[in-house]
Amino acid sequence: MKPETFDIIRQTVPLLEQHGEQLADCFYKNMFRNNPEVNVFFNPAHQQSGAQQHALATTICAYARHIDNPSELRQAFEVVFHKHVCLGIKPEHYPIVGNNLLLTLREVLGEAAPAKVIESWTEAYGVLAGIFIDKEDDLYQQQQSKHGWNGFKAFTLIRRHSESSNITSFYLRPTDNKPLKAYLPGQYITLKVQLADGSQAMRNYSLSSAPREDYFRISVKKHAGELPDHPGGVVSNRLHDNVQVGEQLLLSPPIGNFILRLPEAVNRPLVFIAGGVGITPLLAMLHSGLAHEPERSFTLIQLARNNNVLPFYEELSVLAHTYPNFQWHIRLSQSTGFQSQYLLDSEGYIDKALLERLVPEPEANYYLCGPAAMIQTTMTILKERGVDSSSIAAEFFGPSQSLTD
Repeated sequence: MKPETFDIIRQTVPLLEQHGEQLADCFYKNMFRNNPEVNVFFNPAHQQSGAQQHALATTICAYARHIDNPSELRQAFEVVFHKHVCLGIKPEHYPIVGNNLLLTLREVLGEAAPAKVIESWTEAYGVLAGIFIDKEDDLYQQQQSKHGWNGFKAFTLIRRHSESSNITSFYLRPTDNKPLKAYLPGQYITLKVQLADGSQAMRNYSLSSAPREDYFRISVKKHAGELPDHPGGVVSNRLHDNVQVGEQLLLSPPIGNFILRLPEAVNRPLVFIAGGVGITPLLAMLHSGLAHEPERSFTLIQLARNNNVLPFYEELSVLAHTYPNFQWHIRLSQSTGFQSQYLLDSEGYIDKALLERLVPEPEANYYLCGPAAMIQTTMTILKERGVDSSSIAAEFFGPSQSLTD
């Protein structure tokens, strides 16, 4: 980029901070109107809640601040690279985003976005798109080389199993019966389904078991919808209510960089902290870690509202009885009376006292997955205990901070 481009982009940061949410909202409205073919890549619930718009506004501001050194955003970008590949984002989609982004800048910023600003953002977006296209091409090639396909492949549902009142596991075998290659514990697939109105939708689901050659397992929470203006999840409801054993579904290869990374020192414990359905990638990590690291200490803190929505109790009970190096603690935020007492290790939310009791020495590697508020609270507690950020890996289920997601 030209030197003056860096200066102009940085000068737009205050404007982007002031108008970011409005710009993001307008951008999505423009893109869905002008290019409805991209609707399939987006989850309407994230649009309705405003989470998608917030993620986009945050990303644009961050890129503007680090325009002369985008490598500062490498970690955030890595998440987006994987998300784009799992959805099938291709080079031809980037001009769609770029054209609508520039249109929206003109529309929202008005006189504050003269020709030089638009020219600078055109150049800056072109550089960013090039970074994404190159990295995502590498990931597509890795998928083809490792798993034997990219895009979507037919799988047959061979089993359903209820894990709790709102979570069901789906066991999916390749329809061509070819053996599956091992994925990295913590990775996810993308499921593409056809809805009742004939449209298609895609959703990401973590693989919830250790890698196997014969099937993938995903464990899906049914989002029923609690208010009239917050309808239930169309894909999760279709899976729970309509998809039966024997039906075929389309899956992309495993991907994702929230993965188990075992420290070289076996005396360094691993601590998994799961909120609700956030246990799914952590369960795959736990299975794999216990099978391969008998000398390492593993702790799982499982958080749930009550015992009715507590998943994988039987499966985790087997692990707890099988592996002496595995400590499992359940914390429920609601007491449901006598029926839950044999499950209830403690009651409340995640707090410092619980972590100090279960992990007296904070020197460990931590994996967090669940709602954003739970992760934020836990991160604060860990930092108060002196845990370095390099020892914490976290993932929440929601929209990525992405220019095209």
